[in-house]
Amino acid sequence: MYITQEVLKRLEQKYGVPRVLRTAYTMDQQSFDLLKWSMRHGRAHDVTLFISKGDKIAVIRKPSYPPNVYRPPSGGVERGEDFEIGAQREAYEETGLEIQLQKYLLKVYVNFSFRAETVFWTSHVFDARVIGGCLQPVDTKEIAGARWATFDELNTNLLKALQKSESAGLRYRAELQAATLQQYREG
Repeated sequence: MYITQEVLKRLEQKYGVPRVLRTAYTMDQQSFDLLKWSMRHGRAHDVTLFISKGDKIAVIRKPSYPPNVYRPPSGGVERGEDFEIGAQREAYEETGLEIQLQKYLLKVYVNFSFRAETVFWTSHVFDARVIGGCLQPVDTKEIAGARWATFDELNTNLLKALQKSESAGLRYRAELQAATLQQYREG
């Protein structure tokens, strides 16, 4: 993993110490192969962004998702890229929004496995606010749609759609979403 402890320490000093969670999911072969493909350059992380504008959160839908499945955007910081710049780039590519990170909410260590093989992944979940742009995906090959959702939607319809998915990756996203919403409720 190329996001070093030094980088994480700096992020924690600037954005707060996140709550740490640990979890595990068993994937099907297709999902596991896709995950391993995303790790081909040494990546073992994602940055998940709860981007707010007023009382709404930006959510995205990928082309492979069922029509009612939306979730907060996420992506990877590239090797050699500043973490904050990478998070801002991912937000822009997936939502068209310019953002400012506000708070480091969660650091989630997850083991994804298929048969006898396991990969170790970390999700870094941040609260962010909109500072510019318009909610319209820029990377339309990766993102099929984006919209605003209320916290109530994130906690009910959108969460249930993720939880009901056959995809372990989407069920993991549901767990991240529920844990993040809990962080918001706790202040």
